[in-house]
Amino acid sequence: MSTTKLPDDRSYTEEHEWVLIAPGAPLPGEPVRVGITALAAESLGDLVYLDLPEVGATVTAGEVCGEVESTKTVSELYPPVTGEVTEVNSAAVDDPSLVTADPYGKGWLFAVAATGTADLLTAAEYAQKNGVSA
Repeated sequence: MSTTKLPDDRSYTEEHEWVLIAPGAPLPGEPVRVGITALAAESLGDLVYLDLPEVGATVTAGEVCGEVESTKTVSELYPPVTGEVTEVNSAAVDDPSLVTADPYGKGWLFAVAATGTADLLTAAEYAQKNGVSA
């Protein structure tokens, strides 16, 4: 079970991704970072490979845009927002263990100039759905 506190400055998806948009906030004018939750990172185990969308690619909320591969399994990434990818975290691509070590900080995956969102959850809603503490 995750002991990492869920940051409440961002929103979550049921598929275990987060986006750096405060719950209920309007879409920001600048790109927002996207990552996977500590719960997802812990359940995947040691990450060995990240297949992320390229800069300039358009991602659609809720539609597969990449994969996270661990020594145990491969998990698809579902972006919490729709928009154009503006940045990819090359440090995490080079060293996927950053995602496990710091999923809400240095382990972010990519940034999107968001034009829309999926159905997003607050930290408390995500925690309740997944039986973890917020």
